[in-house]
Amino acid sequence: MLTAHDITRIWFGCGNFGGIGSSPRLRGAGDSEERALQLLDHARRAGLRRFDTANTYGGGASEVILGKWLQSQGSAFVQNAQIATKVGNPHGCPPGKTPLGRTQIAHHLDQSLSRLGVERIDLYYIHEFDRVTPLEETLGAMERAIEAGKIDRFGVSNATLADVQAVRDLSPRTLAARFEYVQNEYNLLATADAEALIPFCVEHGLRYTAFSPLAGGFLTGKYRPGEAPPADSRLAHAPEVCAAYSSQDAFAAIEQLRQSAQAQQQMMPEAALRFILDTPGVDGLIIAPRRIEQFASLGFEPQ
Repeated sequence: MLTAHDITRIWFGCGNFGGIGSSPRLRGAGDSEERALQLLDHARRAGLRRFDTANTYGGGASEVILGKWLQSQGSAFVQNAQIATKVGNPHGCPPGKTPLGRTQIAHHLDQSLSRLGVERIDLYYIHEFDRVTPLEETLGAMERAIEAGKIDRFGVSNATLADVQAVRDLSPRTLAARFEYVQNEYNLLATADAEALIPFCVEHGLRYTAFSPLAGGFLTGKYRPGEAPPADSRLAHAPEVCAAYSSQDAFAAIEQLRQSAQAQQQMMPEAALRFILDTPGVDGLIIAPRRIEQFASLGFEPQ
């Protein structure tokens, strides 16, 4: 089971609220507001106090739902919670604009503050680098947001080692002092960051956070080679996103995880989280269960 310390390292991901991630095509496949609010209530009962969303998840619905829930929890809880959101996904950018231009950042930041119902965002991420906007422009916009009191901490997501090095080198002084987080995909089937990026984060005091700890559901054991995926699964809705996990080598690793979990008397999702939590240099991870019963399979004490 997860320890109390483990739970402090876990973020509750809101990427399925109103859609699956940022894709407009998948908005009908996400969690309803009613289900999302139930999941958030259970996450609080389970001890989670860190919540991760983005301005484009569900076309903005994720921030709206999380904000509605936060307003119902009382000021003491909100003050002790940590809320992370993001900017820079191409789906949130109108034609002719660049996702990380200064005007887009300022616009989406104000929208996120309004949807979430907060005066300051605890952690604001570059969702992904647009490769067109000069990085100095993007970082300058983040610096101004910090100086205006609109964000507290800054991070980057979907970042290479070169991206992280560039942000460190080019960040203005105030922003550099608030650059604390790197959020990337990391799990048993995606371990590339362990070679160089995670050690770099440790060396420079950056907090590495893993998303997709269950590899899009593959590490739960619900997908089998040659079998059709469940109709409501991520693989059924977005097979292109999961293509890298469908290889023969991946299924061999999944089978090894299954056997290891059985030997440890664990469920596969719990064993998958344990792999990440025990990786040296990993600060935390993001979970996104879509049913309350899935919390127990991740290692949370039954409520």
